[in-house]
Amino acid sequence: MPLEFRVAGIADAEEITALVNEAYRPSAPNAGWTHETKLVSGDRTTVQQVLSLLHPQSAILLLCVAAKIVACVHVQGDPSGTAYIGMLATDPKRQAQGLGKQMLGHAEAYAMAHFAASRFKMSVLSSRPELLAFYERRGYAPTGEVEDYPLSAGTGRPLVADIHLLLLVKAAPETLP
Repeated sequence: MPLEFRVAGIADAEEITALVNEAYRPSAPNAGWTHETKLVSGDRTTVQQVLSLLHPQSAILLLCVAAKIVACVHVQGDPSGTAYIGMLATDPKRQAQGLGKQMLGHAEAYAMAHFAASRFKMSVLSSRPELLAFYERRGYAPTGEVEDYPLSAGTGRPLVADIHLLLLVKAAPETLP
């Protein structure tokens, strides 16, 4: 079946929330390679948090198969020309098929076209070396900046000690792909 990229709307919030929580914090039999179940407990996001990301300087991009959301990513622009990319999630049953790479590339192109981004940034959990390596292979580099886990953000509670967020950046290419 063909893949369709589109921008999320309010009606997609519940399905996005379910996808993100299943990708980040699944039950054991449904875990793909990107989960963090052993690192953080609780939901990764809520419907209200997803809805708060739908505004003019922010978008959640979707990848759908037959109208079902199979991957998503959040992109937010800022006046400095930097776009934050986060909440990249792929249905665990569809991981390791290149959909995450496609979503990341789509997010970068969207940020350049809609937010005039010349740089991308993201945060990765310090306890996720395989995920850090995934982003480094796509041109992202650690800045050396480390932030405490955002307990007040409502994105779960750490299960391991000394878990932090690592900031990664990447310069946008000169032209769109």
